[in-house]
Amino acid sequence: MKRLALLLCLLATPALAAVSDPAEMLRDPAQEERARAIGRELRCMVCQNQSIEDSDAELARDLRRIVREQVTAGRSNTDILGYLHDRYGDFVLLRPPVKPGTYLLWATPVLALGIGMAMIVTMRRRRAPSATPQQDLSAAERARLRSIEDGSGT
Repeated sequence: MKRLALLLCLLATPALAAVSDPAEMLRDPAQEERARAIGRELRCMVCQNQSIEDSDAELARDLRRIVREQVTAGRSNTDILGYLHDRYGDFVLLRPPVKPGTYLLWATPVLALGIGMAMIVTMRRRRAPSATPQQDLSAAERARLRSIEDGSGT
């Protein structure tokens, strides 16, 4: 149990360090919270499944710096996200827009679920017996089976 706790602490440390660097933080708490909210919408392109706020990669630091500069300059959230989207493409957004280029991305979970369900149904159908056991028995064997089921057993 202690090893698990230690492992969790070690895994959480980089994420905690990434967003708590005082040199990166804005002086105005409202602007800092706004910058963090924007950062949670942006993907770290090195880590890929983390926001730039959760990543300690060098590129994530650069993106956090850009976001904070833009917030300080008074740009809107939409303008900041648009600027980074124009610069890095759909991949930088943790929730990319639904458009022809991203249809497969958005449909993948549904397709995977459908394929999985089809596989389960197919496997169950293959396992299902094609005939009931009594249809393969002779008349004498069915009589013996009935006597066993009734409890006479002979």
